Amino acid sequence: MHIVFLTSEFPTPGKPHGGVGTFVKFIAGRLLRHGISVSVVGFYQGADEAGNVSQEEGVNLYRLPVSRWKYFRFADQAFRINRKLRAIHANQKIDVVEAPELGLAFIKKIEDVKYVIRMHGGHHFFAQAENRKISAWRGFQEKRSFRKADALVGVSRYVVDHTATYLDFDAKATPVIFNPVDLTKFRKADERKIVDGRIVFVGTVCEKKGIRQLVMAMPQIRKVVPQAHLMIAGRDWFFPSGLSYIQYLQDFIDPSVKDCITFMGAIPNTEIPHLIESAQVCAYPSHMEAMPLAWLEGLAMGKAVVASRTGPGPEVIQDGVTGLLCDPYLPDDIAKCILAILTNKAYASTLAENALIDIHDRFDSNMLINQNIKFYQLVIKKSKS
Repeated sequence: MHIVFLTSEFPTPGKPHGGVGTFVKFIAGRLLRHGISVSVVGFYQGADEAGNVSQEEGVNLYRLPVSRWKYFRFADQAFRINRKLRAIHANQKIDVVEAPELGLAFIKKIEDVKYVIRMHGGHHFFAQAENRKISAWRGFQEKRSFRKADALVGVSRYVVDHTATYLDFDAKATPVIFNPVDLTKFRKADERKIVDGRIVFVGTVCEKKGIRQLVMAMPQIRKVVPQAHLMIAGRDWFFPSGLSYIQYLQDFIDPSVKDCITFMGAIPNTEIPHLIESAQVCAYPSHMEAMPLAWLEGLAMGKAVVASRTGPGPEVIQDGVTGLLCDPYLPDDIAKCILAILTNKAYASTLAENALIDIHDRFDSNMLINQNIKFYQLVIKKSKS
């Protein structure tokens, strides 16, 4: 079997990347262990013009340069990615091409190759969640992409059902396979390394992550726990005007707590487990997610996690049992949940222990990789029947 992932987020050393890139790198490595060939094709700044193949731990990487065209960039990139896929297929038959929601819009399908969309949260999904207008151009691309897919799979039941309210497909017939957690990397933390009062957030620093409400909760938290300190690790986000979201966020930080909020910027992926290990609580009051890896990584390390009750929150966390779910739009509710953990270590420990059991039961990578392989096999089998 040969799987090709279309993504421009595959981790590049020294550069920040998102959850989709982390997912692709992890699943690619595990598929290789099962004797499945994996290639990744995408567009990357500074890539060689020829887009030659390189290898990373057995994965064939085709990093194509971002188009220099000022207008109709999509046409130039579509031509080059289609050409690259045909060349790969001629050299080693492709069985499945997988892409996120918009990824198949301008793909020219190759006979006997099956095309899969994995729903990580697309344009319609997040536009609605962020109360912004659906772009006519991006909306068109997403609808076109879905029409070209031979099969769909979602990373949560919520992302499948919610996307189906905007795009025409059968949600009930669409399988859900959770994102796996690397339990060898994110394993039970050493409790002796906890820094008292430390709250950790890992993720892109932007509005949809609920970070503004989180910093607005800090004055209330500090009144009860004077040593509370919020560590924010993640890349900055920029408005179309070029304004940094972190700069924008400064206006919402009460002067009395500015000294207890640290913006760490993007940190190497290898450093994230060490940061999580130091946390007394991990806080993720996202306005919307599809299936957030950051939540799973905190739970997998035996941390008490405060997350959002919106979106897939109830799928990931059983409120009051494996973690706490808050209203991400209310700083008071965020503070209440965080304080419930900071002020009751026994309760925090119980949540963490329950979370560890649940993570191993439902998010074990070996189990979920096997589910993915069976899904690919079924997709391929259908093409031959």
